[in-house]
Amino acid sequence: MSETAATTQPGVIERELHIAARPETVFRFFVDPERMVRWMGRTAELDPTPGGRFRIDYNGSDIAVGSYLAVEPPTRVVFSWGWQAAGDATPPGASTVEVTLAAEGERGTRLRLRHTELADAAVEGHAQGWDQFLPSLVSAAEADRPD
Repeated sequence: MSETAATTQPGVIERELHIAARPETVFRFFVDPERMVRWMGRTAELDPTPGGRFRIDYNGSDIAVGSYLAVEPPTRVVFSWGWQAAGDATPPGASTVEVTLAAEGERGTRLRLRHTELADAAVEGHAQGWDQFLPSLVSAAEADRPD
C-alpha cells in the first residue's frame, strides 16, 4: 500500500490510499461477497442496493451488521456499520462508512474511506481494524485486476 494518508478525529476515521487497479475492480470488493471475504471476514452476506443487507462474519463471534445506504458503481458505496454483539459501543447500523473511488492514472484508484458516527471509545479499535484490513484490500484488488 503506497501513499497512505490516515486521519483520526473525534468520532471519525479517514483513510486515503492508492490501489494499482481500476475503480471498477476495487468497487466489486465492496459489493461482491466472494471478493469481500478475500480481504475482510470469512463469510459475507451482501445485498448492494439501498436498504440492502450488509453482514460480515469475521471469525464466528465478531459480526459486523448494517445496510447499504448508497451504491454508485464504480465510484461510491456507503453502508451503515455496527457489531452484532450485545452491549458493543457500536451496535448494528450505528456508524456510517463511505468509500469513494477515483481513477488515478491509467490503471489506478485513489480510495478514500471515511467512517463516521463512532463513539469516542470505539474510534481507536476501528482505526486499527481498517489499518489491518485495507492492506489486504490493496493486495486482493491488485491481484484481481485484468491486465
